[in-house]
Amino acid sequence: MVANRTDPYLALMLEYETKIDIDAPAAIVWEVLSDLASWPQWDPFCERIEAKQPLALGAKLKVFSTLSPGRGFSLRVTTYEPGHRMVWTGGMPLGLFRGQRTYLLAAHGERTHFEMCEVFSGPMLKLIAKSIPDMTEAFDAFAAGLKARAEQRVRQAVPTRAAS
Repeated sequence: MVANRTDPYLALMLEYETKIDIDAPAAIVWEVLSDLASWPQWDPFCERIEAKQPLALGAKLKVFSTLSPGRGFSLRVTTYEPGHRMVWTGGMPLGLFRGQRTYLLAAHGERTHFEMCEVFSGPMLKLIAKSIPDMTEAFDAFAAGLKARAEQRVRQAVPTRAAS
């Protein structure tokens, strides 16, 4: 979803989101999601993620995306609820510009509903909005890649029966 994308100079907030159902338990989806080093293998828009400490509340990350080649985005993990929710926040001092990405998993038996949302806000958004690429394709590709990787792990974990 993109809010006020047609006239970013009037935008007070810009939002992107994606949702997908994954045929894998939430624990496996979380395992894939929290393995930051493997993201470039399944997220076509991820160049790399640098983390100097384990993924946890307060951890600092630097994310590099093909949408802004060579540029790293400094983020902090501001919410960390393993198996359920994680929020990464970054931006400018004094709240002049802020980006907040939320990853949410909802377990439904052996299936998981996954949602990812990023909200850009702050007084500088009016000036910065035109430089923010449309992230719809990247978000959908992220969700599809996460789904494929988690479902692959489920298939690998299921022992195959020998032919009789």
